[in-house]
Amino acid sequence: MLRPAVSSDNTRRSVSGLTHVAAVIGDPVRHSLSPTVFNAAFYAAEMDWVYLAFPVPEGSGAQAARMVRTFDIRGMSVTMPHKESVIPAMDELTPVAQRLNAVNCIANADGRLIGHNTDGAGFLASVRDCGFEPTGARCVVLGAGGAARAVILALAEAGAASVAVHNRDPGRGRIAVTLAGEGAVLVADDALVDAVSSADLVVNATPVGMSSGDGSALPEDALHSELFVADLIYHPSETPLLAAAERVGARHCNGAGMLMHQAAEAFRIITGRAAPVDAMAEAMTAALAKRAEEGPQG
Repeated sequence: MLRPAVSSDNTRRSVSGLTHVAAVIGDPVRHSLSPTVFNAAFYAAEMDWVYLAFPVPEGSGAQAARMVRTFDIRGMSVTMPHKESVIPAMDELTPVAQRLNAVNCIANADGRLIGHNTDGAGFLASVRDCGFEPTGARCVVLGAGGAARAVILALAEAGAASVAVHNRDPGRGRIAVTLAGEGAVLVADDALVDAVSSADLVVNATPVGMSSGDGSALPEDALHSELFVADLIYHPSETPLLAAAERVGARHCNGAGMLMHQAAEAFRIITGRAAPVDAMAEAMTAALAKRAEEGPQG
């Protein structure tokens, strides 16, 4: 194995014709934390791998995914807007990816492309890290996009007592609700506060709170001290919703843990090895701290 050529951030190594390549595709993708996190993991695990970011324009996702086989890329992360468009290039989908109709991780199994979705597993690991167990919990999920659907399915499969979904577009909301099976409900605007007031967990899977001036995804008087509040936004680290949760004494977490844990699951899938989670978390924390110094989005 090549000995790493260490840089100031302890994540760089020398590369050769034997170095395995993994990557992320998206549009945009230059902002992605995945190269930082995965390269820190490869360094910590003393693996001769390198992880790159490839900007791929919308409409070219399947073509890019097929290059995984052509160039013997060992694994590929997939972010917006390609999570659905890469599916025709897959030889196989896991049951979770098939149900979600979305792929965020492609494994190259000796030329056979297998589409996975690690978002739900990442979410469950993140809230469990914070001491919240979703089994038997009454849950409310805000949103019906890709991340929301992954969370809804994961909560149902983890044995949540109930899953209620609120979305501005009721049509998309009804589709998302079906992932949670019987007992799941779509919550109307005028019933949302009551649903949250009796819930154990509320998840913001919308972009509300990401940009300055957004306000909170929920009114503060809907929150209570027995609630666990998970906001999937990770930059800024404290959204208006999380600030409100802090004021009412509710336990809470942002989306950094989900991002890190879904990457750790992808690492396991593409390498066949347990992820060095501590190294990944340290790299992510440092990268997010640097972004915070540069100022919030919006």
